[in-house]
Amino acid sequence: MKKNPEANLKLKYKKVLELGAIGSLGILILLFQLMRLQDLSAVESTTKEIQIEVADIPPTEQIKRPPPPPKPSIPIPSESEDIPEDLTIEATELDLSDIPPPPPPPEDDDGMNIFVPYDEPPSPMGGFRSIQKALKYPEIARKAGIEGRVIVQVLVSEKGRVVDTRVIKSLGHSGCDQAAVKAIKSVKWKPALQRDKPVRVWVAIPVIFRLK
Repeated sequence: MKKNPEANLKLKYKKVLELGAIGSLGILILLFQLMRLQDLSAVESTTKEIQIEVADIPPTEQIKRPPPPPKPSIPIPSESEDIPEDLTIEATELDLSDIPPPPPPPEDDDGMNIFVPYDEPPSPMGGFRSIQKALKYPEIARKAGIEGRVIVQVLVSEKGRVVDTRVIKSLGHSGCDQAAVKAIKSVKWKPALQRDKPVRVWVAIPVIFRLK
């Protein structure tokens, strides 16, 4: 079978290569001529001179500390013969019969000591949460948005009973003060212990009023 010379691609390879080489050379020559037309002179760069000024540093003043105190003088034995060697201070006797006895400890209006030392303070049974659970928020204070803390001084007896209460820090609302005292009295208490012995003491208890 004979091939058609127009359909034979191998016969056109040389022509295509020659045309490509000629075209690439022409493009390179054109670019070279364009580059020659441009001004390739170096651009001079100017830099600013930075002048550094040196300022005179003032001399530092040294703090003069006061001189240390003089050392105590060492006693020097006297060589005078007028002072006897067996000189002693005469013994003095104090007469304690005229000194009055110490005053009794201060007592409050009810005849009970305000402060009694103890080893373990009194505490409500169930913890202080039991007081907060028993607290009833006054409706007037709730509507007014009154919040804060009422501190009540409580006298707990040897049997764990609340004998007396005094409001030492109020919220300015009598309903909150009464509700705090009522909550404290509604719970049972453990008495304070002094050397494993129950004693009657005063203790300050905070009651918190907080709206949810």
